Amino acid sequence: MTAARFTFHATPLSGLVVIECKPIEDGRGYFCRYYCVDEFREAGLRKPIVQINHTLTRKKGSIRGLHFQHPPHAETKIVSCLKGEIFDVAVDLRKGSPTFLRWHAEILSAADRKSLLIPEGFAHGFQTLAGEGELIYLHTASYAPEAEGGLNVLDPRLAIDWPLGIAEISERDRMYPMLAADFEGITS
Repeated sequence: MTAARFTFHATPLSGLVVIECKPIEDGRGYFCRYYCVDEFREAGLRKPIVQINHTLTRKKGSIRGLHFQHPPHAETKIVSCLKGEIFDVAVDLRKGSPTFLRWHAEILSAADRKSLLIPEGFAHGFQTLAGEGELIYLHTASYAPEAEGGLNVLDPRLAIDWPLGIAEISERDRMYPMLAADFEGITS
């Protein structure tokens, strides 16, 4: 049996996990695994990966997000940075959660080889901290446009402390409304 290739670290938000890849290195470079069904099952991922997305954001300070899918299309995401550096944010939207509407951020970069496992019931977004940010996302559900949801990145109820001024954001992301006072979260 081979040694584990990942270390999993809990965050203050239940189910949100920081993943450290352990590459095998030699004089040629390195080999790094980004996913293993057996090891990720031990970390709590029970559903199969069904979709993989790849994104490139060119401008430092650009924000993508905060996105999620409503049940029954809710998804777990594993986000990894392949180029550059990003401020990666997850917001707990789970109805009844003790950390409801709290957010947690990690800096992910190509150099540190960390990933973020974002469970169902969380919104996700990021800001590029370098000239270009290239990410790969593994999803446990296929994209369903009718189930799409989003939060406004400047919502005062969230009070996300973005490290840079917003250089660019899509019109769709800019137009997400602020949370209604009676918003109680999403159920699975």
